[in-house]
Amino acid sequence: MQRKFKITVENREYDVTVVEVTDDGGSLYPDRGTMHTAPVQPADTGAATPTTPPPSSAAGPGDVVSPLAGVVQSVEVSIGHTVGEDTHVITLEAMKTKTVVNAGRDGKVTAILVKPEQAVEAGQPLMTIG
Repeated sequence: MQRKFKITVENREYDVTVVEVTDDGGSLYPDRGTMHTAPVQPADTGAATPTTPPPSSAAGPGDVVSPLAGVVQSVEVSIGHTVGEDTHVITLEAMKTKTVVNAGRDGKVTAILVKPEQAVEAGQPLMTIG
């Protein structure tokens, strides 16, 4: 099968004809509208498929959770600290972008569940405010 193309090299235009060549004489590309694919099934190697472990615990009332997957850059409060809804409590970093996490409610910090440089998943509890 031959295909004609127009190409430009260093501001000079050329008309070229390309001939498809395969070892078995078949077409290298399918005809339009004939390409249908079946879902790919992974090969059974007998090994267990690795899965992402769930966060250490499900978030409960009063928990401040991570809005995204990232790395804890800093924890701005300590246990016993009284916070307001808009108090900056943790800074996360993901893809070189820092995200400020606010308390989200008024109360007292009763538990801090992460530490700086720790990787966290989206939805993972970071601290508890009582």
